[in-house]
Amino acid sequence: MCKIEFPQVHNSSNNPNNFTVMKPPVLSRAVLLFLAVFIVSCSAGKRSLEKGNYDQAVYKAVNRLQKDTDNRKALRTLGEAYGYATGDHMDNIREAKLSSDILRWERVIGEYQAMNALIDEIKRCPSCRTAVQLPEKYTREVAEAKENAAAIRYARGLKLLEEKNRQSAKQAYYDFEKAEELSPGYKDVIQKLDEAYWAAVIKVVVEPVQLGRSIYQYSNEYFQNKIYEYLENYEQRSFIKFYTPREARRQDLIPDQVLSLNFDDFVVGQTYVKEKVEEVKRDSVKVGTAEGKDVYGTVKAKVSIFEKTVSSGGLLNVMVTDWHTKNTITQERMEGTYVWQTTWGSYKGDERALRNEDKSLIKRRETLPPPPQELFIEFTKPLYAQLTDKIRRFYSKY
Repeated sequence: MCKIEFPQVHNSSNNPNNFTVMKPPVLSRAVLLFLAVFIVSCSAGKRSLEKGNYDQAVYKAVNRLQKDTDNRKALRTLGEAYGYATGDHMDNIREAKLSSDILRWERVIGEYQAMNALIDEIKRCPSCRTAVQLPEKYTREVAEAKENAAAIRYARGLKLLEEKNRQSAKQAYYDFEKAEELSPGYKDVIQKLDEAYWAAVIKVVVEPVQLGRSIYQYSNEYFQNKIYEYLENYEQRSFIKFYTPREARRQDLIPDQVLSLNFDDFVVGQTYVKEKVEEVKRDSVKVGTAEGKDVYGTVKAKVSIFEKTVSSGGLLNVMVTDWHTKNTITQERMEGTYVWQTTWGSYKGDERALRNEDKSLIKRRETLPPPPQELFIEFTKPLYAQLTDKIRRFYSKY
């Protein structure tokens, strides 16, 4: 048992009321550090053991023994904790096997794997092997439990597929996926995975973006292609599959839903020009000479600042329709805008009155805005962000 001796109280005479307390020595940092390590070593895993956290107690004791191979306290804790941990896991395995839980074999796998992890941890510590007698790892038991668990998942998947509805097919997919994870290549599980996926997937045909004016058809195709590119890579493992009309026709596909995108209204290149005139002046500027002396005064100028803005924007109507009932499932209008801007300036009067920002503006010249096709693309960029966010949110519930 770990002990730390503390200073004692002594009677300095025969008088029972006359006591002398011995002053403890001043402890150095090194001594304090030693005491801290001493205390920790005494409790390595002991607290976890007392609380019934046997696996944790094993790991803590092993960690201590890897640093201090002769730590008797840790060796004793390791032996006790490993025995209790193994007993608990075995009890849990027996209970699981007798339970009515359909997924009981997965609980069994977890218990055996936990014991295998304890064995591996102890084997990595040579001094730990003296504290416990290790059995062989439960490799065969894990393999048998996995085979049993895969059989149950596979059988439940088959039963769910027979219900012939989307939610059951979706759960069947997860069961077949788990069966494959537990026992790779189990029966025809790969084929069943594919069957369950196509029974669960929602097939959505995305109609071309409708646009009234042919002059912007090129820019509209750019926007549409960006959407198709996004949908083609939409969460590869999701149960949503998007098709172009051409793909649907080629595959004789009967969709579940139709996603329609239409520009209800848009304007490109709406131009506004504003002019702001400001008078500027500067004092104490040399304006001439008189009788051989410099004359100082105030100089003035009128600065004209021009600002041109070219606005473009539009409304995109997004609608999802049920193919079979023709009912609208969701509909939303989205607005996108893009404003191009340029500024320049001119002045009249004395150049010396100009401020630095005035000079910078005056050096500029009026520039032409981008062509209409480019402006169209720019205002569809925020629409693209809104649309993809809408699609992600809407189909996340499926």
